[in-house]
Amino acid sequence: MAARVVALAALLALAAAGARASNGEGDALYALRQRLRDPNGVLQSWDPTLVNPCTWFHVTCNQASRVERLDLGNSNISGSLGPELGRLVNLKYLELYRNNFDGEIPKELGSLKNLISLDLYANKLTGEIPNSLSKLNSLRFMRLNNNKLTGSIPRELSKLSNLKVIDLSNNDLCGTIPVDGPFSTFPLRSFENNSRLNGPELQGLVPYDSGC
Repeated sequence: MAARVVALAALLALAAAGARASNGEGDALYALRQRLRDPNGVLQSWDPTLVNPCTWFHVTCNQASRVERLDLGNSNISGSLGPELGRLVNLKYLELYRNNFDGEIPKELGSLKNLISLDLYANKLTGEIPNSLSKLNSLRFMRLNNNKLTGSIPRELSKLSNLKVIDLSNNDLCGTIPVDGPFSTFPLRSFENNSRLNGPELQGLVPYDSGC
């Protein structure tokens, strides 16, 4: 009897492992969960034994059962964001605002070619804004304000022709504000309260990384 119970447990474990392997997006989200602290149990429904994560709270999928939205705003979650987020290639909305995320913004977010909205504001993120975000050609909204980001604003972001809103205020950015592409339309309040940011570029007369 005991042997049969052990064998059944082993089969169930193998089935669970197969279910996890069948959906890379579920694996990626569960890897994210493993690195986070969640005192309010917001991620309690994230069960890695399910075939896909479409039944998890705060996860929205499309008709093909691919993750389109991750909504964890204002959830009192802390910890660092990891490269696994770059595996959610169907993601359109990454809403992680008003938490206690720390560490750097993963450069792997540049793989999210379908991303429309990137909301990481009001966290404790550090380091520089990754140049890889310039690959997000579908991006319309980028809000990174109220963090602890440093370095200059990547010039490459001026290539994001679909970008309608950017907010980089209340960080510790330096250098100058780009004036090309969509940056010509952004109000200065989008960049305020960066004590080392020197204002818009003056026709190339001021180095973009001046003061960094």
